[in-house]
Amino acid sequence: MPSKRTARIGALTVAAVCSTVSAVVLTAPAHADTVHIHDIQGTTRTSPYAGQKVTDVAGIVTALRTYGSSRGFWIQDPTPDNDPATSEGVFVFTSSTPKVAVGDSVTVTGTVSEYVPGGASSGNQSLTEITKPTITVLSSGNAVPAPTVINSRSVPAAYAPAGDTAASGSINALTLEPTKYALDYYESLEGMNVQVADTRVVTATDPYSELWVTVKPHEHATRRGGTIYGAYTSQNTGRLQIQSLGATADFPVANVGDELAGTTAGPLDYNQYGGYTLVASQLGTLEKGDLQRETTRKQSRSELAVATYNVQNLDPGDGTFAAHAAAIVNNLQSPDIVSLEEIQDNNGAKDDGTVAADQTVNKLIDAIVAAGGPKYDWRSIDPVNDKDGGEPGGNIRQVFLFNPERVSFTDRAGGDSTTAVGVTKVHGKAQLTASPGRIDPANTAWTSSRKPLAGEFVFRGRTVFVIANHLNSKGGDQGLTAQYQPPARSSETQRHLQATAVNSFVNEILKAQKNADVLALGDMNDFEFSDTTKILEGDGELWSAIKSLPKSERYTYDYQGNQQVLDQILVSPSIRKGCDLDYDSVHINSEFSDQVSDHDPQVLRFRP
Repeated sequence: MPSKRTARIGALTVAAVCSTVSAVVLTAPAHADTVHIHDIQGTTRTSPYAGQKVTDVAGIVTALRTYGSSRGFWIQDPTPDNDPATSEGVFVFTSSTPKVAVGDSVTVTGTVSEYVPGGASSGNQSLTEITKPTITVLSSGNAVPAPTVINSRSVPAAYAPAGDTAASGSINALTLEPTKYALDYYESLEGMNVQVADTRVVTATDPYSELWVTVKPHEHATRRGGTIYGAYTSQNTGRLQIQSLGATADFPVANVGDELAGTTAGPLDYNQYGGYTLVASQLGTLEKGDLQRETTRKQSRSELAVATYNVQNLDPGDGTFAAHAAAIVNNLQSPDIVSLEEIQDNNGAKDDGTVAADQTVNKLIDAIVAAGGPKYDWRSIDPVNDKDGGEPGGNIRQVFLFNPERVSFTDRAGGDSTTAVGVTKVHGKAQLTASPGRIDPANTAWTSSRKPLAGEFVFRGRTVFVIANHLNSKGGDQGLTAQYQPPARSSETQRHLQATAVNSFVNEILKAQKNADVLALGDMNDFEFSDTTKILEGDGELWSAIKSLPKSERYTYDYQGNQQVLDQILVSPSIRKGCDLDYDSVHINSEFSDQVSDHDPQVLRFRP
């Protein structure tokens, strides 16, 4: 998914015209109104006055933003028109701390601007603003227009209209239909004072003091309180981001399933990191739901337990080793094999040519022992410096941990960062030419991305082939609230090539040995219903085992109110047909505000 954000609060909606001149506030009587707010907002997503100067636009100040580089205030017309498509509120960008107060009746003269948070290349919708303002305060202490109630009845079931093919799929010029489409409904309220009540949290509070709630509690709900994203056409219309205009220290620290009880109210904004956002001047009271981290069952003596776990850029300087170790030992019940993703080199993000990760891995192994777990052994291949993507200088890679008391690793020399592992047939059985080895590392599919790590394991006399993956991220994809509908998923191009390479390698193994036990697992960075997964599965060479779970339990990650699958364990036909496959997505991170990784680990148990 898109990477963790930086400098969030300071750059939520930096205005298109970043004037450094403070707004001028006058107290003289205003001229007669020439344009109303609803005229500026219009009936489409972009203003008919964009780029033009408007004079004496009247409104009541409903809220102020006094922090960051998007300082300004919202005004709303207390005498709305009769068109539900036209918003009655607008943001006035002042660049410096605004000199008005909530309840002031003002007129504003300035330039109408359409600002695209994240820039035009992001594909985001634009935010209508008045910039370079001259402000006249007419009176103070006026009643603020009552907030529009957003609830399950007001938000349509359909998410967005199809974009105009003549405009590259943009919905900007389409007339808003707020009773038909959720995105049109939210756009018709842009800049207005809105409220929600008694909403359930569906994405936990993040480090940037934001969370997501749903106004549709029954919409694809999970038993733990979240909302499942189960298809590209199932975007979940009830999701809404919540931020606050108050102090970040006062923002509720919530987990999935908690409730913001009572009223949460404030202007409806649009930002780069989630689209439509209720920026609260009034926050509801947090009622905790007592969500607990899950623990999987222990594998039986005859079961092989294989796990995948993204440990989020782990390096020796991190303070998360004990927490990761406790998760592996207690929540995952010490799997026999663990594929780790995002293990960094021995000095983390320092870009000095270091590629070895033995200190990182051994520190984790020692922490696992200290937590009461087994003394794992490990195998990996160091990448070529700065060639595998991820955090610059970090040299992330996949690593196999395995419990030598339960499983053995078949070492076969020849595997290195640039040599492709192959498959041979020996005495009627498939065999890797190198173990561990990397799959086709020279293939352009792996440019600036992690190369899959393949290895042979033996459990109770049976060989098991394990392929650890970390496919390229979704960075660069357009968001669900993009102006282009449906949104473009540009990252798929490389991921599809990667999936093709992995499937081809698995096919080689199965051609050499039809009944070989093969697992391809890791952070696939794509959904179980995606074309990436379909390519991995091929013509039955693999099957994503998370699909053995009920749909409401298929999630490993929580993003913008949608619980979704990114981490997967795919299995060959011999494992799937064994009728003893047991899969568990162990929810210990994604639903919680105090997470040590944003991914939930996955565990598969079966009898080879």
